[in-house]
Amino acid sequence: MATAVRHQPIASFQTHPSQYRHWKLRIEGAIARLVMDVKEENGLRPDDYELKQNSYDLGVDIELCDAIERLRFEHPEVRALVFESALPKVFCAGANIRMLASSTHGFKVNFCRYTNETRLSLEDASANSGLRSICAANGTAAGGGYELALAADSIYLVDDGNAAVSLPEVPLLGVLPGTGGLTRLVDKRKVRRDLADLFCTKAEGFRARDAVKYKLVDGSFPRSRWDAGINEIAAKTAAASPARASKGVTLSVVPSEVVGRVRKYRSVELALDAEGRVATLTVRGPDAPAPKDLVAEGAETWSMRVFREIDDALLHLRFNHDTVGLVLVRTEGDAAAVLAHDEAIQGDTWFAREIRLLQARVLRRLDNTAKSIFALIDRGSCFAGTLFELALAADRSYMLSDDDDSPTVQPTRIASGGAYPMGTGLSRIAARFARTPDKAEEILNLAEGISSEDALEHGLVTLAPDAIDWDDEIRIAIEERISLSPDALTGMEQNLRFVGTEGCDTKIFGRLSAWQNWIFQRPNAVGEEGALTLYGHPTRPRFDFRRT
Repeated sequence: MATAVRHQPIASFQTHPSQYRHWKLRIEGAIARLVMDVKEENGLRPDDYELKQNSYDLGVDIELCDAIERLRFEHPEVRALVFESALPKVFCAGANIRMLASSTHGFKVNFCRYTNETRLSLEDASANSGLRSICAANGTAAGGGYELALAADSIYLVDDGNAAVSLPEVPLLGVLPGTGGLTRLVDKRKVRRDLADLFCTKAEGFRARDAVKYKLVDGSFPRSRWDAGINEIAAKTAAASPARASKGVTLSVVPSEVVGRVRKYRSVELALDAEGRVATLTVRGPDAPAPKDLVAEGAETWSMRVFREIDDALLHLRFNHDTVGLVLVRTEGDAAAVLAHDEAIQGDTWFAREIRLLQARVLRRLDNTAKSIFALIDRGSCFAGTLFELALAADRSYMLSDDDDSPTVQPTRIASGGAYPMGTGLSRIAARFARTPDKAEEILNLAEGISSEDALEHGLVTLAPDAIDWDDEIRIAIEERISLSPDALTGMEQNLRFVGTEGCDTKIFGRLSAWQNWIFQRPNAVGEEGALTLYGHPTRPRFDFRRT
């Protein structure tokens, strides 16, 4: 019987197609094919589970995330992406059940959060980069396999009398389809809720005829016409999407080194305190002039590189530093240099647009990180333009008030006016001033740096201690925060951060994931006689039938 194990740290969240173990990426002009061929013995913890039937673990999803990013940056000529399986009768069996059953609760939560963000990045590529995706399910797509399909623009299922789509988590495992399945079923595909209820409690799912009937898939082909049918769909999809460019930009490795309790990148530093409860994320401004030729600068241009470094640091925080409860965000550098680099990525060229979209995704990852975030704006800070978004994303911001050497902040319209929306679709400054939207507009019209006194008056920062009180106030705020219940703080922060109308993205994290995380701790799922614990064993689960 599987038992929870101590989660091993994840050494790296970076990979390259030449290192893929589980996917094959083929480029055929305007069409790319991403073929799932999961190697059973190559999971992250091979002693604990085998990745049978194209089931996946975090390692499989890290490769998937990398492939999507590379298509956006390295292959802008691609306009249609086809997901396929190398297995003859199975598309994907979803997240590996033994992996989940043998993982700590914290790992399960962060695994689901990461897989959700990867699928949202696929939808973002369709909505904003013209990269349409097609799921060609040449076999059964179950659980997370169907959830991957749901993230695509269209789904086709082979009609061979055997292949089916299903979300069997409730009847088989006593948990939810935690990678957006329930939400996309009714919000994206708009399947009628009673039919969705029937589908989600029918472990075997529906084969092609009924799947088409209930709008679970967009179409089907018999196996004899499968290749021709999918090729035709792919060609039509590519033709309908406008071309972006003929030559891309190479995604270089994001190097870092660990020195003691500090992970160092070129422009980012992640430092942990001695107890491992507080981390300081320091972001340095540009150390070179803004590029005149953005494509020639490539992935090394500061605007792209620094956000890739922040992204990598956030993933290490989530998976490898679960006792960190508070992240202090600092910046260092020249605000004018930050603004110059922001200007360099404006315009409608494909590469500038992709950099802005990357920055937006990283900021949303910060929004969804289960750590308290305090921005500390003191001497030498450069919270301007895109870097001021880090302060707006924080749960609180403290700005030093010093008559002799006071820092400034500088929100700009190009950064805070809507270019980097939250999951709700609102800009962070609009969310901040939801009660007084005119105030947001007033601030965006300011053309210069804003002093601590004015920033406090405008409501751009939480508190502005003077130089005498600064150290004590920050120390007390830190001590108070890390003394509180981390569970209560996570729930509080996720409720307070997302102002405004709920959307599909926020419902996935705020409703589906929240309920899943609760279920992951309930005995009906993970107790000695729970459904997830007993999956694959002859013993049937025993449920506590009291509703709560």
